[in-house]
Amino acid sequence: MKIIVDMMGGDNAPLAVLEGTAQAVKEYGVQVIGVGREELVRKTAAEHNIPLDGIELVNCTETIEMCDEPARAIRSKKDSSIVVGLNLLKEGKGDAFVSAGSTGALHVGASLIVRTLKGVKRPALATMVPAKNKAYLLLDCGANVECRPEMLAAFAVMGSCYVNKVEGRTAPTVALANNGAEESKGTPMLREAHQLLKATPGIRFVGNIEPRDVPNGDVDVVVCDGFTGNVILKLTEGVAKMLLGMLKEMFLANLGGKIAYLLLKSGVGSLKHQMDSEEYGGAPFLGAKQPVIKAHGSSKAKGIKNAIRQAKICVENDLCGTMQSALDELNKE
Repeated sequence: MKIIVDMMGGDNAPLAVLEGTAQAVKEYGVQVIGVGREELVRKTAAEHNIPLDGIELVNCTETIEMCDEPARAIRSKKDSSIVVGLNLLKEGKGDAFVSAGSTGALHVGASLIVRTLKGVKRPALATMVPAKNKAYLLLDCGANVECRPEMLAAFAVMGSCYVNKVEGRTAPTVALANNGAEESKGTPMLREAHQLLKATPGIRFVGNIEPRDVPNGDVDVVVCDGFTGNVILKLTEGVAKMLLGMLKEMFLANLGGKIAYLLLKSGVGSLKHQMDSEEYGGAPFLGAKQPVIKAHGSSKAKGIKNAIRQAKICVENDLCGTMQSALDELNKE
């Protein structure tokens, strides 16, 4: 198995990408095609004693920056690490693509270069979000700001396949993010989507879910448009950061707090581990013909390593083939 990795993507590239990639090669036994500025990558590897065993480097001369307009960048920067990597994936040189680069460019590239599964208009960005009872898959979390009911139904089908194949959950539950639990709640689009999801084959739809209930982690998949999903995701990240910060301040405020911290240290560590987004790898673009994984832009080595692990699981379980079969059943209706 070969995983194509964008060596230039993210805030900490290429060092963190190299470190995470080398760890993944050693731990998971994958082969990697690293796409980036070869001279810089080799220099960084040498300076930090990072082995390049199992990593084949493909040189490119351009990088898509976060400030670049996505569609224009994909069309004009043909020798960028994202475009070269996605073309290698399309040509069958690798089995999946991992990048911590521009989300917008990856979305456009996945659609225009890798192309989409039959029945999918545009890939959905999906991510596992930590929650009280269990992490849940949120999609779309930012790629498609406006969606039609049919798109949400496709998201539900693909999300169910992902949670089943990658997370190993049997008969995953699906909920529609809305401003009320009743079927009559929401915009006309959401009410229509609710009825469509009730009739969608192959999914276990449990109805609407209100934002206040999402953090409980009572469902496996939360479906919504990209605008709503991005708000849920960023609010969750902000609240988690705030709470951990408040706990730290409380423990350090006085001697009693410091003693309490020593007693609760393992529990606090477990909570931080549970809320660490790098534990879950990256966010897949569900609906692309081949696995495309977006690692967090601020990913360190652990995040990159886990994104590669995630890509490996997608390939091993033929996630894209499974999703296409499920979508074919949906489109028969």
